[in-house]
Formats: sequence, structure tokens, C-alpha cells
Amino acid sequence: MSIVDIKSSTEQKMQQSLDSFKQALTKIRTGRANPGLLDSVQVDYYGAMVPISQVANVSLLDARTISVSPWEKGMSAKIEKAIRDSDLGLNPAAQGDLIRVPMPAMTEERRKELTKVVRGEGEHAKVAIRNLRRDANDGVKKLVKDKLASEDDERRAHDDVQKSTDRFIADVDKLVAAKEQDIMAV
Repeated sequence: MSIVDIKSSTEQKMQQSLDSFKQALTKIRTGRANPGLLDSVQVDYYGAMVPISQVANVSLLDARTISVSPWEKGMSAKIEKAIRDSDLGLNPAAQGDLIRVPMPAMTEERRKELTKVVRGEGEHAKVAIRNLRRDANDGVKKLVKDKLASEDDERRAHDDVQKSTDRFIADVDKLVAAKEQDIMAV
């Protein structure tokens, strides 16, 4: 493995950490309706657990209501039960073939609690990125020790990895700030 391989692999892994963090943020409810909120909910479809998006059309009715339109008539009750049983704290209501999922208003206390959760998730993402930096630096040091790279190459590689780390951590900070602003908005 060369320094270039180490740097590109580290960049890819840092991007995956950032993508994972973005995915975790979509699961944190802000009070506004978001169809992505139901992505983690699984429904029993003829013995197999599948995401709601594979058995129904999930869309927005308005800023505070998600609509779920099952593709099969018999799925309504199962989808409604799956949403109610999920840990999202949502209470769906069936209206004929359409399932309405209203977003409950959030209290100030709950908003503050959620900002702490967002900061915690952000910190986990930063730790993952820093661990990737450490692994990359260790890989470069091993190449130098094995005489496959010079000490100048090592310094340049450490600088490049640090720049990538700083960039990804700044992205995490931006996402945390945006999500906190979204949560605290009335």
C-alpha cells in the first residue's frame, strides 16, 4: 500500500463517516414533517420485514403532516401499526386508504434535549474521523519504518491527512449547527 492509497482510502472512509452522520441526523425529529423520518420503520410484508417506502408512497401533505399511501389495501393496518410501534413517538391515523402521520408540536425542553442528542452524534462522527486520521498516520509511519517512503513524504502525508480531517470536522460542525437551528426554530 502506498501513501496515495492510504490518503484516498482515508478520504473515502471519512466521507462514509460523514454520510452516516447525515443519515443519523435525518432520524432526529425537528417538529417539521420529513418523509425520510419513516425510512427506518420496517413493515411485515408477507413474512419479510421491509421499509415502508417499499410498500407505500410516503410524501408530505403539509409542513406538519406526512401521508402514507399503501400500494395494497391490506397493508394499511400493518403500516399504521409499524409506525405506532416504532420509537419515533408518532401517532398515525387512517383515513380510508391514506394514513396521515401528524407531527406533534415540540416543547422547549424537548428541543433542548434534541440539541444535546445532535451534539452527541456530532461528537461521535468527529471521533470516528479522528480515528481514521490516526490509522492513516500509523500506516504512513509504517511505510517510513519499512523504508518504502521518505520522512519528507511522511510529513507531507500527515499534512494532507490533517487537512482532510479538518475539512470533514468542519462539515460535521456545519451540519450540527444547521440541525440545531432547525430544531430550535419555532
